[in-house]
Amino acid sequence: MKKSFTLLFLSFIIGFSFAQSKVFESLSMQSELLNTSIKYSVYLPDGFDTSNGKYPIVYLLNGFTGDETNWTRIGHLRDIADELIKGKQIEPMVIVMPDGDDRLYMNKDDGTYPYEDMFIKELMPFVEKEYRVKSEKKYRGISGLSMGGAGSLRLSLKYHNLFNACAAFSAGISTEEELINENSGGFEDYFGRISPSVVSAKGEARLNKTIKDYNLFDLVKTKDPKLLKSVDIYFDCGDDDFLAIGNAMLHIELTKKRIPHEYRVRDGSHTWKFWVESLPVGLVFISNSMRTSK
Repeated sequence: MKKSFTLLFLSFIIGFSFAQSKVFESLSMQSELLNTSIKYSVYLPDGFDTSNGKYPIVYLLNGFTGDETNWTRIGHLRDIADELIKGKQIEPMVIVMPDGDDRLYMNKDDGTYPYEDMFIKELMPFVEKEYRVKSEKKYRGISGLSMGGAGSLRLSLKYHNLFNACAAFSAGISTEEELINENSGGFEDYFGRISPSVVSAKGEARLNKTIKDYNLFDLVKTKDPKLLKSVDIYFDCGDDDFLAIGNAMLHIELTKKRIPHEYRVRDGSHTWKFWVESLPVGLVFISNSMRTSK
């Protein structure tokens, strides 16, 4: 009797463990474009292993100097997603967190490191085949913080045919005036990773096409508004964040173009406390977009 009870208990424990969400960290995908392996982490919702159905997907991007484990180890991604799904606030979804490699989610403009091309042409097809997800635009979202916030906005608006919704937190956006006046060390360490020609550049000479593309303002000003409107946009920023001006100006430019979007300013600065509070809001926004999009 005791043996039967033990076997029953172990079966329950094993069955229970398989019924939980899972996070796999620092998996690898070999990139031919970059001639290196790219690391990523993935969140699989409760029931993924036992279901035959396909799931929506969200790409969740890390910030500068971060990696593919930040959202799981610091950002409480698993706990937040589990709770939202349990409360039916979001649809069960697969969340993929690639290592941004401090490349601003863009191609290096000298052609030597096309990270953006890798993301669109290699990483997305790879994970969407690997993890049984819905590959239609309606069921694909993107989100991120700081460098990843700017990356998520730029990728979603540039590739409007791929992404249905974007939720960006403390996006790394600066006005041209801020870029011109930024100290050389910070500017070159950040933007030199995608545009070597800006190293040692001063004043308006810093504002080459690559830097303007990163900042989104030219994209918003020049792209067909109908195409921009095909992406549901949410972004927020803390009132004490050093990026507050850039985010506010993006809100103004989108408003001028009459591009629908949600913009929020909350008490806070450029910290994980702020981003942990932003994440559930962003995931709910993306999930609601998937539910209501035609």
